[in-house]
Amino acid sequence: MPEPSHQSVLLQEVLAALALAPGDHAVDATFGAGGYSRAFLEAGATVTAFDRDPRVRAFAHALASAHPGRFTLIEAPFSRMAVELGPESADAVAFDLGVSSMQLDDPAYGMSFRHDAPIDMRMGPNGPSAADLVNGASEAELAEIIFRLGEEPASRRIARALVAARPVATTGQLARVIRAALGNPKGQRRDPATRTFQALRMHVNDELGELARGLVAAERVLRAGGRLAVVSFHSLEDRIVKRFLAERSATRAGGSRHLPEQHPSRPSPSFERPMRPERASAQEIAANPRARSATLRAARRSAAPAWPEGLAA
Repeated sequence: MPEPSHQSVLLQEVLAALALAPGDHAVDATFGAGGYSRAFLEAGATVTAFDRDPRVRAFAHALASAHPGRFTLIEAPFSRMAVELGPESADAVAFDLGVSSMQLDDPAYGMSFRHDAPIDMRMGPNGPSAADLVNGASEAELAEIIFRLGEEPASRRIARALVAARPVATTGQLARVIRAALGNPKGQRRDPATRTFQALRMHVNDELGELARGLVAAERVLRAGGRLAVVSFHSLEDRIVKRFLAERSATRAGGSRHLPEQHPSRPSPSFERPMRPERASAQEIAANPRARSATLRAARRSAAPAWPEGLAA
């Protein structure tokens, strides 16, 4: 079996939240190198995994061979899980969001400034690449993307520098342009290019839109009593997950005898009250620094119907 370079973060906590029993149907929404799927199979579950990256096939083939009839990979975005699987078809759904170590370590993905490679950043084979974005978008559009998805306060300065440096062909050149635009900020431990690389990658893959659609799909796929677990790695992702679970579990502030409920026609809660968020232990962070920013949020599906598509509290 290929040796994965990605360590699944908060794996034991995810397993505890999902409480898998032999024969359960679990969905690994973010297959990658198969860390979650492997653990679910070892717990006795049947697993359907989703990934839009055809380069994970070797990992999937190895798991399918080791667990005949119990593992299936669907090469599609996880937002399609309800279409592919049908309603109320799963006992558990897990998401491990963001970019994997495997993708950062492989220059072919063009995601990291640690390797000088053609700029790509796509998690799948389709759609415009980050090179298309960097070299084709307007200065204003680049600045907005870098500010919104990278939370980079110097986004306008970076966008101006990128437009002036066109054509930008490699990740090394991209990083150098960003660093030159920012100088060397005092007291900053991470590379100045980090936020911009994150923003470009998230935009190219529509990661926040995909997450919002994926949570809605998971709500439809889970049976009553099914468990949802989501591991996120930065505030933009975590905010979407937190709000979704708060809306769907009716844990947002409601009405009282002094102030009537503002949404009297809101559907019944489709999830029970979420579990307390969990973060990695000091031991896990020491073994895998990527775990430092991880947050796990989990909840159990109620017996109420899934909310109508597009409806929020």
